Amino acid sequence: MGTRMEVAQLESRMNIEDYRKLQNLFLDASGASRSLSRTEFMDLACSLVGRGCKEEYGLLFDSVVVTQEHRGLLLDSDAVKEEGRIDWGGLCSFLLLELSDKVKNTRTSTVPCWKPTRTLTCPHRDQVQKVLYMQSSGQYLTVSKGGTVGLRDGEDMSLLHTHRLQNSTVTPKDLWVTDMVLLHNIHKMAVSFTSKEVCFYDILSKQDFSCKYKLQGLKFTPWCLDYWVDPSHPDLAVLTIGDIGGQVSALYFTSAQISLFEKPSLRMDSDSAGIILWDELVKGKHHSCYTVTHQVHAPAWVRKVRYLGSLEALVSCSTRPLSSMVIGWREKETRRLRVTSFITKRGVWDMDHHRGLNLIATAGVDHQVLLWNPYVTSEPVCALSGHTSPVVAVCFIQTKQQLLSYSKDKVLCLWDVSSQQCVHRLAGVFPKTQEDTHTLLFLHEEHQLLLLSFNSLLLLLETVKEEKRTSSHDHPVTCVLYNSLFRQVVSSDSASSVICWQADTGQKVKQFHRCHGNAEISTMVLDGTQTRLFTAGTDGEVKVWDFNGRCLHRMNAGLGRAVDISQVLLLKRSILVMGWERMVTVFRLHSFSQSFVEPSEWKGGVQHRGDLLCAAFQPPQTLVTGSYDGEIIVWNNSTEKALRKLQPHAEHENDKKQQGNSPDSHLSSKGKDDSESFIAITRLFFIPGRTSAAAAPGGADLVSCGGSGVVRLWNTIHSCLVGQFTAHNRDLGSIVMTVSPCGKYLVTADREGTIKTWDLQHYCLEPDDGITEEPPKLLLSFRTHLDRVTHLETCVHGNRLLLLSASSDCSVALSYLPGDTVGLFGQEEQWSLERNELDQRDHEGQEDTRQGGGKVTSSSQ
Repeated sequence: MGTRMEVAQLESRMNIEDYRKLQNLFLDASGASRSLSRTEFMDLACSLVGRGCKEEYGLLFDSVVVTQEHRGLLLDSDAVKEEGRIDWGGLCSFLLLELSDKVKNTRTSTVPCWKPTRTLTCPHRDQVQKVLYMQSSGQYLTVSKGGTVGLRDGEDMSLLHTHRLQNSTVTPKDLWVTDMVLLHNIHKMAVSFTSKEVCFYDILSKQDFSCKYKLQGLKFTPWCLDYWVDPSHPDLAVLTIGDIGGQVSALYFTSAQISLFEKPSLRMDSDSAGIILWDELVKGKHHSCYTVTHQVHAPAWVRKVRYLGSLEALVSCSTRPLSSMVIGWREKETRRLRVTSFITKRGVWDMDHHRGLNLIATAGVDHQVLLWNPYVTSEPVCALSGHTSPVVAVCFIQTKQQLLSYSKDKVLCLWDVSSQQCVHRLAGVFPKTQEDTHTLLFLHEEHQLLLLSFNSLLLLLETVKEEKRTSSHDHPVTCVLYNSLFRQVVSSDSASSVICWQADTGQKVKQFHRCHGNAEISTMVLDGTQTRLFTAGTDGEVKVWDFNGRCLHRMNAGLGRAVDISQVLLLKRSILVMGWERMVTVFRLHSFSQSFVEPSEWKGGVQHRGDLLCAAFQPPQTLVTGSYDGEIIVWNNSTEKALRKLQPHAEHENDKKQQGNSPDSHLSSKGKDDSESFIAITRLFFIPGRTSAAAAPGGADLVSCGGSGVVRLWNTIHSCLVGQFTAHNRDLGSIVMTVSPCGKYLVTADREGTIKTWDLQHYCLEPDDGITEEPPKLLLSFRTHLDRVTHLETCVHGNRLLLLSASSDCSVALSYLPGDTVGLFGQEEQWSLERNELDQRDHEGQEDTRQGGGKVTSSSQ
């Protein structure tokens, strides 16, 4: 296999005349099109074009063939019928795709990088019902269920002023606000109450929010509001009301800037507010407005309403499956609605509309986010699956083709609409609250901030200013490996692509698309010969590939089910796969006579209480496995028998033994412990050079990491914890790590993109009394990525020790250990590791010369 770095140089040297000569190669003597073999192409191109050598044209040929085979570009081409041949159309298609990839790789990252969350001072003692932004004053407005309004500064979100809304219809203790909207074209706000009324308050009056109108006599309690103004005719506006009786009502105002209602017919109440009765509006007694309604949602509550001016339609949603979403189309020249219903399995909590795409997103009780074409009721455009609990809020980012969704289990997802992929997932930063917590999502794109409410609590998420940076992949990167045979770096992403990179320059060699269809590649591993690549997909399969893009074997790890595979471990006679159940899934090498391989039985059975997430092997026969509940079990890999269990604290072992008298109680326990001692184990590594025989008695030979940013070191012979320290902020959740081949460096990384290099050489090498809590020496802390680091890999390339890091920000980075960053793979400016190594050797030689000269002088004296 050659390198695309050399091909890129060849292409950059070729001009239009050279390409004309190339085109003529694919014509026979009669002028008919023909295909060429590798040897024919190399010989003819080198002799006729006269630019470049045979090896470079061979590399170009290989790249065209691999790309064609994998992308299926030449299904109708005669060249496909003859394996290992290309024609002019195939070459052109490849060159166009390479250009397209270069354009994509220079795009700016669209994945947000969040600042640490900030809890805002809140004047509310009950739940927040609405957050709004007032464009005229540049301030934010919040209102609580009890009627307390908070005014916040538009720059630092500090609380400027609070006021309690007045409504003489009910006593203060019975006042209950359900929703609020701004009528920005007339400087008012409309507030709905459980007293079956909507009050209109003046937000510019000298008095605090004086009430101007009260719309009373509604049949049901209004639950949600929406207000729309015609941008070209500010007098035309629509106030939409959804109530708990399943009715959607719209008030069409025809002269909003003059007066919402006709003043001569108004009665006044004790608040000096004009009283408007709903029946009067229905009967048309106010010529400045009229109403339209439908009750398709009945008897369910209407959860949200929107008037879409571009469609001239009312959109609403409810948790009733048969009327999950309803669109009321206003028929021209009449005041009637033509209604269409959209059905989902369990109903909808929330919805939003993207103006540019004309798509409606719904937040499903069935954990799904659906995207709908408003004109097609039969089925959604697509389903965005990834949440594991009901989705309660959705919000489009209008300036991008992206969507935010938030679920009851406190997970925020960012979706790329065009690819239908989750490009960012945020969890673990939101406050712990009860399950029935009322949550709001408010996005202000212009200020790049997101406000979330949890009952009375307000949480602020701000993004740092987007940096222009290269993306190695178009989607979040999930794994990165080093291939020592080809001197290349291999990376995978959530869209099932694998890319090979030239380590010496950072440039792309080749790319394989849709390795697992639409399923994410969760992890990869190379075999000992470095000629076979194992990829694990969320479709439940592990596939074995050669580096020409041919799939040699499919391993049925999930038994036909979609499962999350976290690690594939290659041993001498077996392959272990784990991540989704409490037992190891094992494949015996003798089963690989077939292309589709079924798993064998693991003799050790189920010993873990939680799902296995990771494993490590130490020759000749020591295997360790780590699980979701924090247990580490030591096995004899030859017999597949569990030997002992590692626990952070001995007292937990005693507690477990007291739970039962089972003879296997040292290997199993009941229930789950949510304490810090039983956090998930996400990575396990034996420390090179510290085999149990070589290490001092009682010294550490195994290192683990997981949730809460904690790293632990163990002695597997004595089954004891030797040392532990907090490597990253506990609030950042789970971390990843790797250990250098020499055992000197430990590298850890968190979900903010921070990477830390620690000196592990002498740490916990000798036994000590108790558990060492002091961390090892921190050599360097740096931030190469803007988002979560998903995988780390160390390797020796030439004479240098390198670090590879993959991230959710779609980039793969290369650094020298302990942490001098070289660059991002795919960046426009190429690096040269070979030149850097020569410069390093020259520098070291000069240092040796200077030191040697000093010694001679000293000895002569």
